[in-house]
Amino acid sequence: MKAVILYKPNTELDTSVNQYVREFARETGRSIALVDSDSVQGIEIAKMYDILRTPAIVVFRDDGSLIQSWLERDKWPTVSELSFYNQ
Repeated sequence: MKAVILYKPNTELDTSVNQYVREFARETGRSIALVDSDSVQGIEIAKMYDILRTPAIVVFRDDGSLIQSWLERDKWPTVSELSFYNQ
C-alpha cells in the first residue's frame, strides 16, 4: 500500500498540507509522499484516480488499485487513521 498527497505547492493550503505531513512523520516515524499535481507523476495520479481538486490524499495498492481517497482537506483522516493504510 502507498499513500500520497496530491497538492499544489505555494498555494493557500500548502502550509496546512505540510503541517499534516510533519505531524504524520512525528507521530508514526514514517513519511508520506507529497506529489505536485502539476508534475508528470501528479497528472498521472489525478487521471488514474479521477482527482479533480487538490489537495487530496490517495491510497492505493502496489498493483495501482485504489483503496481510498479523501478529496477535501477538511475531511482528511486523522494521522492514526491514515497510518493504518500507509504501512
